[in-house]
Amino acid sequence: MYRVLLDIAILVSFLLCVVDCRSKSLVDESFDFAEMRMRALVQSLDTTENMPRSITPDGKMSCVDVFDWTSGFFPGSLWYLYEYTQDEYWRQQAELYSKRLEPIQYYTKHHDLGFMAYCSFGNGYRLTANESYKKILLNSAESLSTRFIPMAGVIKSWDFSRSYSGTPWYCPVIIDNMMNLELLFFASKMGGNDKYRKIAISHADKTLKYHIRKDYSSYHVVNYDTLTGKMTDRGTRQGLADNSTWARGQGWAIYGFTMVYRETQDDKYLKVARKLADFYINNSDLPEDFIPYWDFKASDLKCKSPWGYNPQEYKEILRDVSAAAVVASGLLELSQYVKDKDNRYFRIAEQMLAVLQSNYRNNGNRHNFVLDHSVGDYPRGTEIDVPLVYADYYFLEALVRYNRIVKGEPVM
Repeated sequence: MYRVLLDIAILVSFLLCVVDCRSKSLVDESFDFAEMRMRALVQSLDTTENMPRSITPDGKMSCVDVFDWTSGFFPGSLWYLYEYTQDEYWRQQAELYSKRLEPIQYYTKHHDLGFMAYCSFGNGYRLTANESYKKILLNSAESLSTRFIPMAGVIKSWDFSRSYSGTPWYCPVIIDNMMNLELLFFASKMGGNDKYRKIAISHADKTLKYHIRKDYSSYHVVNYDTLTGKMTDRGTRQGLADNSTWARGQGWAIYGFTMVYRETQDDKYLKVARKLADFYINNSDLPEDFIPYWDFKASDLKCKSPWGYNPQEYKEILRDVSAAAVVASGLLELSQYVKDKDNRYFRIAEQMLAVLQSNYRNNGNRHNFVLDHSVGDYPRGTEIDVPLVYADYYFLEALVRYNRIVKGEPVM
């Protein structure tokens, strides 16, 4: 009996070693590459208050001011580098670039305070317990809450837009907005007004009702009447067509509803997160490596685009690595809430990370971003097949989450 128990212990130890070695190979190699790239990126930046975002069509660095929706991702990536390496250099850089963002805490002109503040100061507070970061996050949540439209029960994304057909949208809400709710939940838990949590839940419920189709694909944009609160129109501004599924939008939905389940423990959000993930994973239009085309209908010649999409413009249908990075990170968290003997969501996320690390790294002269081959906004012809700062952010976040899971630690 003793010998049997000893043999079992040896086998378990061996299997744990195999898993740990696999984790180290994937995570260590990825972070080694990310450190090399981002150290060079930091050294290449000027002393202005701008943040790196992507590259221009002529190959130059594309930077944005702190009020751009992507401004929080670069500091957030620096915080993840610090978290994994414990190198003080990365903490110093993360603090430096986060400080540049302090003015955003009072910004109210669009809905992206969650991306801007929580990815930067949120990670900073989690890792350092810096009280000044907490104050900035609370102020940011208050600023975001000013965009809540009580009659409709949603946070207005943009002040005004139009559908492809020209229909005016006075209260457009995009699926991306699910990602900003984490800031509100944080603020409510950290001594802020309970209204933040109520706003977040109201917004999530309306998104569940109107953004999610019966097959658990997602609309990009839903418009509401600000006077009656009724939903008036559904469509897209970044997808191929109103009835197609924009890949990154599906990623925002998977990640967003998984996060809302974490914060509420309401099973309806877990159910929809799983269904959204299954739509992504089981989709016949998803390539075998799980890195999606920029829109799930991008290879479908029968899907007519109102803005003149031509799938033959490129030799290959373009992938969106940023969508894959968001999905991988979301699946890793989702895997921790689902009792599944096959551990399907975890295994697929692991495979996605391995593919991103081996096949989609920025190995060329593309200004030292970590990943390449993302699509920002195809309909407007901007950021097509380029590195994107938020692809790097969610890739690094997914690696940190993966490493925690392998070690048996909480994903968050």
